[in-house]
Amino acid sequence: MRVTRVLPVGRRALLLEVGSTERAQALHAELVRLRETGGLPPVEEIVPAAATVLLDGLEDPGSLTEWLRDREFPDAVPAGSAAVVLPVRYDGPDLAGVAALWGVDEEEAVAIHTRTEFRVAFCGFAPGFGYLTGLPEELGVPRRTAPRTSVPPGSVGLAGAYTGVYPRTSPGGWQLIGRTDAVLWDVSREPAALLAPGARVRFEAVP
Repeated sequence: MRVTRVLPVGRRALLLEVGSTERAQALHAELVRLRETGGLPPVEEIVPAAATVLLDGLEDPGSLTEWLRDREFPDAVPAGSAAVVLPVRYDGPDLAGVAALWGVDEEEAVAIHTRTEFRVAFCGFAPGFGYLTGLPEELGVPRRTAPRTSVPPGSVGLAGAYTGVYPRTSPGGWQLIGRTDAVLWDVSREPAALLAPGARVRFEAVP
């Protein structure tokens, strides 16, 4: 895989376009690995998004642009460390609707979700909120036509191809299928976010 386009962002950052979430995940993982092993020119922040990776805090953006030119990167993310396991009570108000969209009953919908291994593609929306990929494209579900004004913390939701867990009470339009007691964001913890880009995640059904 090669970076499709390199765009300057201000004086000390570059935005790398790769065209898909899967490629952005793979590029992010490889750049983090290279930085840890001393194989990447100095960079302060490596931030993945849906189809891009931002490199911020660069000493010499021009030299890094040349370094990236025609460089080959892996197409997939390596297996990595053990998965974060989140216990979930699958009693969400939208579980029946999601099951119907998938053409299965609620029990099978839960089984599909718990046997899928997810990966945090990127973070956003709120501190500690990770956009998790892993479900097949055909299981993508639409957002609610009318967002809820208040979604409880720990709510597990689906939107498009993503799964996410609300770290705090907030409005939201994702389809809610369950809830976890795991604390997604805690400023007294290091790191504060339970889920970081690149982390593997599994969900476990509990009573």
